[in-house]
Amino acid sequence: MGKAKSLGFSKDRLARIDRFLQDRYVGPGRLPCAQFLLARDGELVHQSVLGARDVERGTPLTEDTVFRIYSMTKPVTSVALMSLVEEGLIALDDPVAKHIPWWEGLGVYSAGLAPNFLTTPPSRPMQVVDLLRHTSGLTYGFQNRTNVDAAYRKLGVAEVHSAGDLDAMVADLAGLPLEFSPGEAWNYSVATDVCGYLVQAIAGKPLSQVLRERIFEPLKMTDTGFFVRDDQRDRFAACYNATPQGGLALQDDPRTSPFLKPPVLESGGGGLVSTAADYMRFSHMLLNGGELEGARILAPKTVRLMACNHLPGGADLTEMSRSLFSESTNAGVGFGLGFAVVFDPPKTLIPCSMGEFYWGGAASTAFWVDPVERVTAVLMTQVLPSSSYPIRRELRTLTYAALMETNDPRPGA
Repeated sequence: MGKAKSLGFSKDRLARIDRFLQDRYVGPGRLPCAQFLLARDGELVHQSVLGARDVERGTPLTEDTVFRIYSMTKPVTSVALMSLVEEGLIALDDPVAKHIPWWEGLGVYSAGLAPNFLTTPPSRPMQVVDLLRHTSGLTYGFQNRTNVDAAYRKLGVAEVHSAGDLDAMVADLAGLPLEFSPGEAWNYSVATDVCGYLVQAIAGKPLSQVLRERIFEPLKMTDTGFFVRDDQRDRFAACYNATPQGGLALQDDPRTSPFLKPPVLESGGGGLVSTAADYMRFSHMLLNGGELEGARILAPKTVRLMACNHLPGGADLTEMSRSLFSESTNAGVGFGLGFAVVFDPPKTLIPCSMGEFYWGGAASTAFWVDPVERVTAVLMTQVLPSSSYPIRRELRTLTYAALMETNDPRPGA
């Protein structure tokens, strides 16, 4: 951590991060633990390791703790799909029905309840890009918003510990209508699980094997996978629900968790476990334009394409989102191919950079990559839901309040 000053950060201001996390969240019992890694140009600037990975057993958090990263799986799956795009095996403007023929003619919800839905034809076919940017018309059962997501809940579509595999998930979705015509809105959904299905089908291998061969092994992400191995069990964190009183209730015991065995459905949208160090290596690869320590995962132009706003008409999430989620506003933020992208920093009302991209997981984990300041950051904790506290925005503010030497060309930045 002695490199803080040489990397443009104030050591005293970085110390605020630990105090803030401890005094605001870990000490009062709002979070069981917090691990925060901050790097610039691939060099570690600061690390916070606070609290307990298992409150009931009094086990302290350690740097190598294994966490459920839920939707931070999505950027990983998106990278795998883009590696197949680079090989010419699939294209972003391919109709999804080219690869899933039984989705041909999938209709848009008009009226009715399952199984007697009335539908209308979509204004255009769903494309692969719609899956990556969440404009497909698919949804999540947990949204609790429409008759369509109610049907998802009834069938258990894409639930992480589902009894059915990816083939069964895609078959179930063939019998359900879209919530809207592709491209008309943004809705957080099982679309990235469908991306995982496409990766598996095109590569001709299980999704776990594709991710291992194309991403985890080259990047030396030795603790990342779809379940907790026997040798990782002692490092696996407990997961908690936030209570209305501001406390914690055990949600998933690490000694009996379903994550301790291989899943039937390998969820490309939310099934991975990982460590802060592993995910930082993934983030460094993205910052470096698809390469880390000689391992080339994607080409620089592909990463740049992923980190552009792909929402139709250049809209932001406040204009297009139909999802009931997020602990923060999304003004000035669009969506790329696998993660959110900042394209109008002043509208966000927090310190950030043009082209910064990020995402998080249901248990309040998060990461961001800032290509202007060459900053990468990873937050790990285990509290559901992620909307419980505004910690992601707060950490950005604290981080950039400690950055004394900026690369931002904007006046006053």
